[in-house]
Amino acid sequence: MQDDQVNRKPRYDVVIFGASGFTGKYVIREALKFLHTPSSPSPLKTLALAGRSHSKIAQSLKWAAHPNPPPPDLPILTADTSDPPSLRRLASQAKLILNCVGPFRLYGEPVVAACVDSGCDYLDICGEPEFMERMEAGYHEKAAEKGSLVISACGFDSVPAELGLLFNSRQWVPPAVPNRVEAYLSLESSKRVVGNIGTYESAVLGVANADQLQELRRSRPKKPRPLIPGPPPPKGSLVEHQKKFDLWAVKLPSADSIVVRRTLVSLTQNPRGIAGVHEDAEQIERRETFWSSVKPAHFGVKMGTKSLLGIFRVIAVGVFIGLFGKNSFGRRLLLKFPSFFSLGWFKKKGPTEDEVSSASFKMWFVGHGYSDSSLATSGNAKPDLEIITRVIGPEIGYLTTPIILVQCGLILLHQRESLPKGGVFTPGIIFGPTDLQERLQKHGICFDVISKNSLPA
Repeated sequence: MQDDQVNRKPRYDVVIFGASGFTGKYVIREALKFLHTPSSPSPLKTLALAGRSHSKIAQSLKWAAHPNPPPPDLPILTADTSDPPSLRRLASQAKLILNCVGPFRLYGEPVVAACVDSGCDYLDICGEPEFMERMEAGYHEKAAEKGSLVISACGFDSVPAELGLLFNSRQWVPPAVPNRVEAYLSLESSKRVVGNIGTYESAVLGVANADQLQELRRSRPKKPRPLIPGPPPPKGSLVEHQKKFDLWAVKLPSADSIVVRRTLVSLTQNPRGIAGVHEDAEQIERRETFWSSVKPAHFGVKMGTKSLLGIFRVIAVGVFIGLFGKNSFGRRLLLKFPSFFSLGWFKKKGPTEDEVSSASFKMWFVGHGYSDSSLATSGNAKPDLEIITRVIGPEIGYLTTPIILVQCGLILLHQRESLPKGGVFTPGIIFGPTDLQERLQKHGICFDVISKNSLPA
């Protein structure tokens, strides 16, 4: 690493910023499990919490530590996104900031700027494509120079989709190649499904930012697209019945598909992945072997429910957000009355503990492709092979997201020298070759191969 990064002597391994928020308190609870003790060695030796209100963070810490007392010497720091000097002080004291303060369109950039200026690494749980691509455009070169790794979407958005696509892709053993992979997401609960309010806000602001995102993309140099065997897949119907899982499904405009495409573009530019700062020969071989087994494919996400009525509910919420999210008055209504406009799926108070513990997700990845790559070039040959994989885990916003964020953070702490020096990246291109999938498996997020079948001609 460059001299100013080597000479940094941060006081804390990790600072959780936004520690008093709905998601933040669950991230604290997850991080406390891995705080270093003599009986439980961990790369997370020093942890601090940060946000606007000392008293609210103290309450979150007490909740997160229960039934144990809070660690007596855990620092609570004051910082605010409207106060850049406070963020710079925060970043100068940390190796890594885990940012839980959203919506990121409104509050994320000052935190990224402070981390990049300080050479501090940064992870967040953002699901807002415009923010992520704007950070890449504005900060990648400086982050690379300063030695700051900036990685968004390190939660349910979009790691299960990224690792799930990579896992499916690696099941296509040559000469077989995939053409497309469709992900079907099913949210399940023995009580009632209640969404993360941050996810809802991100969706509303995503509609608001759609024009800015297109303008940003037009202003940037064109990047090479991945070469995918075979013709583009047909668009298909808006609603489908996926009999294999007994799900009704509708195509979902999501951050997941955008983040996956950005990872595949990065892979096209860097076919062997992105080199680490001080990789040894074994680490280089692992990275290159991993990426040589990944094949690009068209990718999309569909939301699935057990009933057709549930699909109409999904469509209705999408219509509300699409119509009202285009102007400031409509957005104010959507954000002020989330329960009404989401038909009860999202509420400002968030779910109860029982609702969180009873919820789970399943995400099937249905890959269609060719048993031999030569078939893809022979006219309009249809795919003749199907490979289905699956990712399952606990509730997405308050359990799966903290698990993923904390495990990504532990990898950064433990394996920093074998990772790229700095820059703004997607989680897939950085964490794909690491042991993140194995870590998630150990903590309740499981990856399985469901079936491999020939398709009828």
